Amino acid sequence: MTENSHKRYVIIVAGGNGARMNSPVPKQFLKLDGKPIVMHTINKFTETDPTIEVILAIPPEQVQLWESLCQEHGFHKTVKIAPGGESRFQSVKNSLQFVTEDSIVGVHDAVRPLVSAKTIIAAYKAAEMYGNAIPGVPINDSIRQIESTRSIALDRSRYCAVQTPQCFRSDILKKAYEQDYKYTFTDDATVVEAMGEHIRLVDGNTENIKITGPKDVIIAEALLKAEVQSFVPNKI
Repeated sequence: MTENSHKRYVIIVAGGNGARMNSPVPKQFLKLDGKPIVMHTINKFTETDPTIEVILAIPPEQVQLWESLCQEHGFHKTVKIAPGGESRFQSVKNSLQFVTEDSIVGVHDAVRPLVSAKTIIAAYKAAEMYGNAIPGVPINDSIRQIESTRSIALDRSRYCAVQTPQCFRSDILKKAYEQDYKYTFTDDATVVEAMGEHIRLVDGNTENIKITGPKDVIIAEALLKAEVQSFVPNKI
């Protein structure tokens, strides 16, 4: 990331409650390699860009747990806490109050700790050039569209799976979140697209999985171990 680039923020959305994990601990706080998942996620961004400002959106009732985990793991990075809402939309909207200057804002799932520095850099740089950018990866499985009692084969080369961080110029993202919530707002790109913006795609990384169930933790542990063994510092 260049010296003359815009200020950067990342909103880490951490609203999970652990239901799909069958765990009393919210999934973002489950341990991965001995450390809460969300701490790995935050580290990915601060290691890629030490100047980035981190905003963590978590439910108010989880703030005390977060603070105790920070003490337990010696995690003392500067993180602003935004109140998580009933929906992702509300959590991001609440977080935008901390974005106080023209900047590039990324929104990232707390439970995607394996995002690569390459993906982060590509998304922020493209958003700086074009106003927005989201990472996507090819779909390897065959896909079919379900219509009532039948299904139709689709050309998978025309589709991709979408990841985070989804990055936007701050003025665009703030204006988008002035809209009323709609059930079709499944991510930040759909919110911005509803305002008439064309969404840009950049290459994501296949390891950038979303940890939502127990099986994902096992996969993430293996991927993290492989990542550490093959780590080469990024030059930004």
